[in-house]
Amino acid sequence: MRLEETGLVYDAAAQNANRRVAAFTALCTLESGTAFCSFSVGPQKHAVTSTVKICRSRDRGRTWETLPFEFCTQIDGVPGSIGPGEMVEVEPGRLAMFATWFDRSEPDRPLFDPETEGILHSKQLLAFSDDKGDSWSDWTVVPTPGLTGCAGTGPVLKWSDGMIGYPFESYKEFDDPSPSRHGAWLLLSRDGCRTFDEPLLVAQHPEHSVYYWDQRLCLNGKSGGYIGLFWTHDLAAKRDLSVHIREADITRHYGKPGGADFEVAPIRATTIPGQIAAPLLLQDGRLLAFVVDRDMPGTMKLWQSLDGGRTWPENDALTIYTHDERAAVTQGKDDIDFGEYWDDMTKWSFGHPSVRGLPDGRVLAAFYAGTPQCMDIHWARVAP
Repeated sequence: MRLEETGLVYDAAAQNANRRVAAFTALCTLESGTAFCSFSVGPQKHAVTSTVKICRSRDRGRTWETLPFEFCTQIDGVPGSIGPGEMVEVEPGRLAMFATWFDRSEPDRPLFDPETEGILHSKQLLAFSDDKGDSWSDWTVVPTPGLTGCAGTGPVLKWSDGMIGYPFESYKEFDDPSPSRHGAWLLLSRDGCRTFDEPLLVAQHPEHSVYYWDQRLCLNGKSGGYIGLFWTHDLAAKRDLSVHIREADITRHYGKPGGADFEVAPIRATTIPGQIAAPLLLQDGRLLAFVVDRDMPGTMKLWQSLDGGRTWPENDALTIYTHDERAAVTQGKDDIDFGEYWDDMTKWSFGHPSVRGLPDGRVLAAFYAGTPQCMDIHWARVAP
């Protein structure tokens, strides 16, 4: 692989103080070659006033325009902040955006409660655009029945038959005193995101002692199939494990009551160190993984596997970016205090990898990086 070109999607230093911290990157590429990059902006990471912004490129990522549309951050009159926004072309000329909304009616509350280990009340939102992202419909709430503490986790899937899959994770809410339970899920729609089936369970440890955080899914080349990569944290050992992988095929059992009965391979460890890992399957069969690793120094690396994810030769990995973390983080690789680890997550000043294929076979990657007071959105184009 070869790094061809890099640049900025969003130059935070050129923005006013209320929009100087950008994070939680997402990419969407269309068959026409147009690319969209959406992300969260605010005066700080996870700010009470954070909202989603969209940039658009018509030249394979070389130049970007920030679209002026401003999304509403109130839901049913309740003030909130909007986190990651993930886009997909559900029908020709019709875009959909999924985003996570957090209740900010009590602005002094942090995202995470270190006492109960719950997160702010949240909702999953959906909006549509019929003019290439220039304007958007009002938000509607996407149901996640029986699940709380939910947040979107990476790109929306679209299979060849038009079926759409929205990945998200569940946890528990701020004031919930019950034990923590984490799960990775997928919502499916066969009618252009007008209706959704019951959530399908993607990954959950049977004893809830390991968390499969921040799933990132990509199509595996089969109808109804996907490959998932997971930031994997062992609560008992107080440390992150290597990135884990799982492959699944939902076609044989799609639509059965209960939602969790589908053909799925066991989840297994890879040799890739790091946290969030975004997969992409190339037409030649190579599986890529764009991974953030917060070891010292911090890196954004593009890994590749020639055997469907069984092996990931380190010598074949391409370093996209190296980072000098300037946030006052407290947790290292081992003996992680879970509450303080969550606090560090709100401080980290780089990460959230996103990767998409371009029509010419090249790969477009995006991520955020900077200082805690000024974080940009970066892009990179790779010849695979």
